[in-house]
Amino acid sequence: MTTQAERFLADLERKPEALASLADALSDGNPWAGLPDGVRRVLFLGMGSSRYAARVAALRLRARGVDAVAEYASADASFPAGPETLVVPISATGGSRETLDAAGRYAGNAPLVALVNTVDSPLASLADRIVPMLAGVEESGVACRTFQHTLVQLRALEAHLTGEPADLPGLCLRAADATADLLERRSSWLDQALTLLDGPHGVWTIAPAERISSAEQAALMVREGPRRAADACETGDWAHVDVYLTKTRDYRALLFPGSRYDAQAMEWVRERGSTVLSVGADVAGAAGSVRYRGDDDPDVRVLTEVLVAEVLAATWWLAQ
Repeated sequence: MTTQAERFLADLERKPEALASLADALSDGNPWAGLPDGVRRVLFLGMGSSRYAARVAALRLRARGVDAVAEYASADASFPAGPETLVVPISATGGSRETLDAAGRYAGNAPLVALVNTVDSPLASLADRIVPMLAGVEESGVACRTFQHTLVQLRALEAHLTGEPADLPGLCLRAADATADLLERRSSWLDQALTLLDGPHGVWTIAPAERISSAEQAALMVREGPRRAADACETGDWAHVDVYLTKTRDYRALLFPGSRYDAQAMEWVRERGSTVLSVGADVAGAAGSVRYRGDDDPDVRVLTEVLVAEVLAATWWLAQ
């Protein structure tokens, strides 16, 4: 009988295949077609990985003129219900208690479209319609492929609402190629990553606001699998809230670069002698970097880069 850690690694190894299948599905049509006219705002509801992905989607929508927010499903209140508010509860299992409670407050009072992986779930039954994640069954019970597919399906919603052209099948295939590259070459980067990030005080993850989901999901994977201390921070905010830890901790961070404030953070890292592993680019002052095919494309990055942390988490978990 396989362990949960073994099933988690197997779930990760199926990412390229699942992305290719998602590309085929997106080639067949727009999953968000048929939304009601007159939508003025979008309310995403979710917890954990679902909310992480939604934060990035909401920021992208706001930058394109669409009023959007990613709310904790556990919040007591958010936008009032109404026909102009599209409510998108997100839950891979479709059974998250907080998301069900929040969606229930909007059912029948606002357009309710659930983004789920389990299509016969309680959340799917509550919604007016569903958009399936199409990530397949995650045998480990850890949200990894569903996180990746949530990001893609929310990009599809963005394209639908803004009318901006987006080759989402092509993006899925590029991300599948990048993911396969990291998996196939893990023997060339994994040992160094394990050495650099295996410290007594945990792992800290850093990413720009536009890809904060990568830092949050990376930290969650380290906590959820091997049960190691890990937490996430936005790159610019790091100099205001996390820099203090470099003075009192054996600070070891996984950096997802691309922020205009990378250099500011790295200046403190060099001064304090902290350890940083960069993913997707070579960064001055970092102790090492993990590169992969297509890492110069921000859209590929946001779908792929967290795999480094996921493989690290799986390896630590398997060793327990």
